[in-house]
Amino acid sequence: MIVSIDADRCAGHGACVATCPEVFTLTSDGYVEVTVDRVPDELVELVKRAAAECPERAVLVDTP
Repeated sequence: MIVSIDADRCAGHGACVATCPEVFTLTSDGYVEVTVDRVPDELVELVKRAAAECPERAVLVDTP
C-alpha cells in the first residue's frame, strides 16, 4: 500500500498522526507528511482508519 497526503486539502488537524504516528508526522508548518515509501503490512489497517477519519479527506490510499 502507498499513502499520500493531498496538500490542497490537508488542514493540519493531525488526526492521522494521532492514529498512526509510524506513518504520518506533522511538519514545522503544521501540515502532515508521510514518512514511509510503502506502508508496512502491520500498519495497513491503521492507515485505512486514518484515511477514513480524516475530516478533510486528505489521506489518499493506493493499493497497487
